[in-house]
Amino acid sequence: MRIGAHVDQNNALDTARSIGAEVVQFFLGDPQGWKKPVLPEGVEALRGSGVDVYVHAPYIINVATSNNRIRIPSRKVLSQQLEAAASIGAKALVVHGGHVLKQDDPETGFENWRKVFERLDCPIPIYIENTAGGDNAMARRFDRIARLWEVLSGVADLDSKVGFCLDTCHAHAAGEELIDAVDRIKSITGRIDLVHCNDSRDAFGSGADRHANLGSGTIDPELILSVVRAAGAPVVVETPKAGQAQDISWLRDNLAT
Repeated sequence: MRIGAHVDQNNALDTARSIGAEVVQFFLGDPQGWKKPVLPEGVEALRGSGVDVYVHAPYIINVATSNNRIRIPSRKVLSQQLEAAASIGAKALVVHGGHVLKQDDPETGFENWRKVFERLDCPIPIYIENTAGGDNAMARRFDRIARLWEVLSGVADLDSKVGFCLDTCHAHAAGEELIDAVDRIKSITGRIDLVHCNDSRDAFGSGADRHANLGSGTIDPELILSVVRAAGAPVVVETPKAGQAQDISWLRDNLAT
């Protein structure tokens, strides 16, 4: 099991070595902006380094919405991010599930996701990530994720285009019990490709996306370990930077026992 962290996009290899990460995840540019992705400083050093790379898409991407002024540019940015991530040897692009407008039928969002995978070239897979809050979210509750996967099931070559990223903080904040989260997600998607291993600052079901270092939040550390063991996927901690080295070390020590 390879363990790493979400790091600053510039000189990611130096950071990986300083915190003992075998995996890095980073943005390609502004996570809150619509501009084209930017290849970060030092990215070429990652090739052949033995450190695996994942790219996190900008938070603003929302391909589910019926709002054309958001959905259309979201598809464009998603395509640009895929191409850029593939060009640096990333294993996948992680994207939040997005949401529909308050008055919209959720089916609109599921269908909009289906259109993405039918129309978009995917040089690397897109990993859809579960999210923490929002009544209109596509991937907050596991029943919504199940419906999304049902709608996507008819897409040609789906397994090469889409994967799933399970975020422990997001599931906890969304009100989904972690004790059996891996079994439930695997029964829906058939896979977990990446784990975002985060403690939660806020309470179960709060809807708040606030990550904490492992053991310093509201999630039982044994639950976090059980999720990581059961998922059997690469792990990225997206915790506060000052504690990432300790989080990685803690995971390695406790997973080895």
